[in-house]
Amino acid sequence: MPLLIIALGVAALLLLTIRYKLNTFVALIIVSIGVAIASGMPLHKIIGAVEGGFGSTLGHIGLIFGFGVMLGRLLAEAGGAQRIALTMLRFFGRKHMEWAVVCSAFIVGIALFFEVGLILLIPIIFAIAREAKTSPMTLCVPMLAGLLVAHCFLPPHPGPTVIAKEYGADVGQVLLYGMIVGIPTFLLAGPALNRLVKRLIPAAFEKAGDITALGSTKNFTDAEMPSFGISFVTAMLPVILMALVTILEFFVTEAQRDGSMFLEAVFFIGNSTTAMLVSMLFALWSMGFARGKEMPELMKTCGAGIAGIAGLLLIIGGGGAFKQVLIDSGAGAYIAQLVSGENINPIILAWGIASLLRICLGSATVAAISTAGLVIPMIEGNPAVNLALITLATGAGSSICSHVNDASFWMIKEFFGLTTKETICSWTLMSTVVSVLGLVFLLIVDMFV
Repeated sequence: MPLLIIALGVAALLLLTIRYKLNTFVALIIVSIGVAIASGMPLHKIIGAVEGGFGSTLGHIGLIFGFGVMLGRLLAEAGGAQRIALTMLRFFGRKHMEWAVVCSAFIVGIALFFEVGLILLIPIIFAIAREAKTSPMTLCVPMLAGLLVAHCFLPPHPGPTVIAKEYGADVGQVLLYGMIVGIPTFLLAGPALNRLVKRLIPAAFEKAGDITALGSTKNFTDAEMPSFGISFVTAMLPVILMALVTILEFFVTEAQRDGSMFLEAVFFIGNSTTAMLVSMLFALWSMGFARGKEMPELMKTCGAGIAGIAGLLLIIGGGGAFKQVLIDSGAGAYIAQLVSGENINPIILAWGIASLLRICLGSATVAAISTAGLVIPMIEGNPAVNLALITLATGAGSSICSHVNDASFWMIKEFFGLTTKETICSWTLMSTVVSVLGLVFLLIVDMFV
């Protein structure tokens, strides 16, 4: 019965959002309440579970999201993102444009939501393609691979940060393992896979694409852009701070840390929330004051970034409410009991559940958070489970097979002028390859840690 209730809940979510076009946040809350009632939860506890799940998910994540989107917006509107892309192009050369684009997307995408990174990078990709006299589609798959891998594996990107918080995983470890898994994944799923895509849909690589829907996009001159060094440091500063703390944790004992004000300060700054705040303040200087901009202009930029994520924050909170209902109603515990006698690797289990929900729901974020609600009861009290790897497995699973129920599918189709078949043979294929490669590399890492 719990499995049937979950299946009906997912079906109801699909019906409300796809058939009746109901707002995803509203649909999530309705379905959460419906699943709770169907599961036999006392009525007086249902709203408490919904509010608790909503609040606990956003309580920590909201700060990181807010600072992160400000950082990304400041970087974009100062020309820092364009500088990174063009410098990478010069470094790799025109013959290896794909490598330049995938690395640029990987770096820029760390601090940006996938959709925001997509809208930011597409005009840059089209500009590079015009300069190189080639089709933008030549750079499409590598760019998307870099963005998607950052979305799946690398804090402080919102995706893995949310999942890490739900599982209680150490964000620094998630970042470390995410780098180990993510780099070979985006190299194989980007430039390497692009050769196969060219053979599958050669006609797509002759299209010019259309980005008029994005309106006027600023193309910075060389004099207007900041240097590559300061742009790179601004984009990567939160990663550097969190990675430093993760490395120190391998060498510093708890006693040494408690006895040193310096180490305490380092660990404080390397906390994911503090790291994002410090990085955002640094961006105010590097992309703002140092470029001759005034505070009102910078605050307008930051405010526009915050306004753009309001809807997404509500959806994430709604996903948290659904997750909490799955836990409090006993559905997660039931599934845990169902598979308790089976010898299933928890990494494969988390990846499999996230994959199924992603294919059904379309939203990677909702799929990942809902997966946590089902997986947490299965791994509680098991010290052998590596929570960082479970986090990354959930992220990898939630990226699989983006198709017609995902807004990103239609954005990519329209921007690059593709048919539905061509979008499936490029974007859908690439997202599936990223997911499967991520699982394979995670299982390899799991053998050693």
